[in-house]
Amino acid sequence: MKIFFTASHSPLAQKAFVELTQKYGQANAHEADCFVALGGDGQVLTTLYAALDLNKPVFAIRRTESMGFLCNSFDETGDLVARIEHAQRISLNPLRLEAVTTDGTTHSALAINEVTFLRETPQAVRLRVLVDGTERLSKFSGDGILVSTPAGSTAYNHSCGGPIMPLNANTLIMTGICGFRPRRWSYAVLPQDSAVEIEVLETSKRPAKIEAGVSVIHDAAKGKIWLDKTQSFSLLFDPDEHLGERIVREQFML
Repeated sequence: MKIFFTASHSPLAQKAFVELTQKYGQANAHEADCFVALGGDGQVLTTLYAALDLNKPVFAIRRTESMGFLCNSFDETGDLVARIEHAQRISLNPLRLEAVTTDGTTHSALAINEVTFLRETPQAVRLRVLVDGTERLSKFSGDGILVSTPAGSTAYNHSCGGPIMPLNANTLIMTGICGFRPRRWSYAVLPQDSAVEIEVLETSKRPAKIEAGVSVIHDAAKGKIWLDKTQSFSLLFDPDEHLGERIVREQFML
């Protein structure tokens, strides 16, 4: 099996990179059968974006002091090739963003976990939200709004008070970030085929940016977000630690 290794800058990841490439070699990314990401969730997401265009599965190994929710455990003595061959593959679709900035420039981006609209100044951002063409929030005031996939629901979405959703829930989650108005609205669970349009109000006084995967778009005017079923990425997990089980288990963590 040909493996292409990536590693974060953490000492644990760099040490593992040296050890594993010496043992298994370092394949060319285009010729590899699998990518192996060493580090934490940040390194996993970076590797997934790199692997997406090449249609390569990613087996992540936790080599960091952080949680590493998307990672498998590290085993110094185990057979990595055997683990990859017996791993469970989970294929997921990313979010697609089509955005326009205040100068009329258009931008396109993909996001594995979430797309966020965020304030760029100390003043609260004001946003108008439409779902499938119907206005749902005429004026949201706060730090921002995010749209998340179930795979990303345990991350930033959960920290903002959004719900954790099972992988097979066929939903998207839209969650307010430190919302001030309307006071009683915090999140909405939407069908996965929904298209969410967010318009930035008062762009000159209350500028906003959009973060989508590795892309950051400043001076945003509006954006449309939907699940892009023409694109997919694959994560590999040890059979007893697959992502679906982790998401369910995360709901009972104290």
